Amino acid sequence: MQKVGEINPAHFENIFLISTNDVVITEERIEHIKERHPLDYERYAEYIPKVLKEPDYIIEANRPNSAVLLKEFTDDEKCFKLVLRLRANNEKSRFSNSIISFWKIDKKDWNRLIANKKILYKSE
Repeated sequence: MQKVGEINPAHFENIFLISTNDVVITEERIEHIKERHPLDYERYAEYIPKVLKEPDYIIEANRPNSAVLLKEFTDDEKCFKLVLRLRANNEKSRFSNSIISFWKIDKKDWNRLIANKKILYKSE
């Protein structure tokens, strides 16, 4: 398990109170990303800290205590989707917030997600 970044608690205040800013990823999740989204982790892992700290959108996820973070880097025309499991303030767990999955998406998927999912946070 390794720390990959931090989240800003203010971005999640509409979802619930989180107990830590730290975000980790496990080796199992890295392998999951490598299997499901070949080469995305190797090519784009350096983007993860900025996706976590400065998402453009946070949208509702399909699972409890989770959120989907979207970030577009306009300077190099890349869009990313990151699924994050959040550790709620009331959870008695030794785990931090953790990445479930991460991959590069195209602009069509970006627009579809924003149009069809519940937006929990949007950057100014």
